[in-house]
Amino acid sequence: MIGKEVIESEPIPSSKVKEILEEYAEDHELNYEQNLTLNHLARFKRYSVEDAEEIYQKLQDEFGLRDKVAAHIVDLVPQDLADMRLIFAKEPTKTTKEDMEKILEMLEQYDYIE
Repeated sequence: MIGKEVIESEPIPSSKVKEILEEYAEDHELNYEQNLTLNHLARFKRYSVEDAEEIYQKLQDEFGLRDKVAAHIVDLVPQDLADMRLIFAKEPTKTTKEDMEKILEMLEQYDYIE
């Protein structure tokens, strides 16, 4: 996207990005950056688009997480507290161990695609 101006920026889960790129690719030819992004997204485990959006909303509503953090959690599929601590490391507000454990328990309810 060289030479393009960013009009708006909003964090969204990678499964949604993959869905958008696949839909766009049906009618248009993807450029180099879009192809790289789509190939990258195909390599990692992730939640389905519906699950990702549901988790994203729950993280914001129930735990009061920022958009960026909620998107990171959905994208990175943390498996334990160490993963969660890395996600929250640079957050200005501290998240308790109990909240991180609750988030992990919530994530266990969803299956991911490999």
